[in-house]
Amino acid sequence: MDLLNTLVDKGLRRELPTREEALAVLATPDDELLDVVAAAGKVRRQWFGRRVKLNYLVNLKSGLCPEDCSYCSQRLGSKAEILKYTWLKPDEASKAAAAGVAGGAKRVCLVASGRGPTDRDVDRVSQTIEAIKEQNEGVEVCACLGLLSDGQADRLRSAGADAYNHNLNTSEGTYGDITTTHTYADRVETVHQAQAAGLSACSGLIAGMGESDSDLVDVVFALRDLDPDSVPVNFLIPFEGTPLAKEWNLTPQRCLRILAMVRFVCPDVEVRLAGGREVHLRSMQPLALHLVNSIFLGDYLTSEGQAGQADLDMIADAGFEVEGAGTTTLPGHRTDAGGGCGSHAGGCAPCGDGPEAQTAPAEAAESQAARTDLVAVRRRGAGTDLAPNA
Repeated sequence: MDLLNTLVDKGLRRELPTREEALAVLATPDDELLDVVAAAGKVRRQWFGRRVKLNYLVNLKSGLCPEDCSYCSQRLGSKAEILKYTWLKPDEASKAAAAGVAGGAKRVCLVASGRGPTDRDVDRVSQTIEAIKEQNEGVEVCACLGLLSDGQADRLRSAGADAYNHNLNTSEGTYGDITTTHTYADRVETVHQAQAAGLSACSGLIAGMGESDSDLVDVVFALRDLDPDSVPVNFLIPFEGTPLAKEWNLTPQRCLRILAMVRFVCPDVEVRLAGGREVHLRSMQPLALHLVNSIFLGDYLTSEGQAGQADLDMIADAGFEVEGAGTTTLPGHRTDAGGGCGSHAGGCAPCGDGPEAQTAPAEAAESQAARTDLVAVRRRGAGTDLAPNA
């Protein structure tokens, strides 16, 4: 395919695709899916070899969030029967993090529900970061605490945080349809604050909320412009008790096309396969490793993932290797230049306003029954007396 050859050439040069090309990836038929994966896999291997970075989530405070994000089981008014607990103590969080590090995780992601942290919350998380760093030499720590106020990113950086996560989630044009208690601009501003403080920016998206191909391309191009070092790609977990509980719009094939599109648009960025991979990719998860270079190990915030050992076996069986703590994740040109999706070598191709590619993901999804049996609420690990999955 001329399209795929063009995209590979651009990815290997760090030249970015046009909007029309990104839309065309999402519109490719299932018969050409393996060609798409193989093409994006060449770009992935160019910048990351066969390494897979493992990340581990610790939910510091679960549930009871005042925000109304429609996709979230912790949202205001959620009837999802998730774990609810207040802040873990620093030693409890450090113990939970140690389980992930022992399983091979290179980065620990500390997450807390809520609109954003108070200054007291930042103090508490800072103590947690220090405890984790003291007990796990060389581990990266990423904080995800919601919208930041002035000076809070600097304080987290001073405490030893390496990165800050705040996802855009969906396109600016559709953001108001999923959340009304804060704005898309609020999210962008928090990422800018993290970057200004010297934190590695982590910002991604959620696919499967009923968005169009154009919406997906919009948010990925916006992420490219925002310039994060890592881009997590989540697939909606339709929790019962949330407004999007009936949104089963994804097939494994659709998920792989989305991941390929993200790789082509952000060729040399850490693309992370995040929440929902077990629910929507299912037995095709190993194929996704040819597109992404990072995954979460074990469980997520409020849902259970596949067994940690199964993750490790999957990586080995697919011919990949776990990235070691002594290895720099990002290519040298990004770390030397302070990051940048695609950097600027070779220039950025123009983002035209071409016609929206038409696909029929909804019709494809209708032919398969909703796999509600795969949505398992987390009942172990942080906030419980049971051993974590790592």
